[in-house]
Amino acid sequence: MAQPLEASIDIDAAPERVWAIVSDLERMPQWSPQCTRMKVIGRLREGALTLNLNRDGWKRWPTTARVVRVQPNRAVAFRVIENRAIWSFQIEPTATGSTLIQRRDVPNGTSWISRTLIDLALGGGAEFDVRVEDGMHRSLAKIKAAAERP
Repeated sequence: MAQPLEASIDIDAAPERVWAIVSDLERMPQWSPQCTRMKVIGRLREGALTLNLNRDGWKRWPTTARVVRVQPNRAVAFRVIENRAIWSFQIEPTATGSTLIQRRDVPNGTSWISRTLIDLALGGGAEFDVRVEDGMHRSLAKIKAAAERP
């Protein structure tokens, strides 16, 4: 079963500025090394559907997700339908700006098809998780740079 993954970064920007970036899910390809496209159907709200394209090296695959949490200036999260992973961004105010936390939770385990594809095509769960966690740190660094840009 996939383990929860978490990464965080301190950002010298107000939570509202960080929120403006992470709540625009269609900008996800600018931050994420795995996501190449994310399209929100309709407006950002709980229950909204997203259509996504992902990559790992030369491998490409589509996914869909449902937005499961929208708390302005605090948190946004979506559940990938195909593998049941919940991805979230949580913003915590600090004395100098914000801390941004990105998580991948799989509270009910990943789907059989997802585990099988990861094992067969993406190097297995442990190796894939290392790349995912690295991607989270890279994503947060890009979001930090964008939020701190004047």
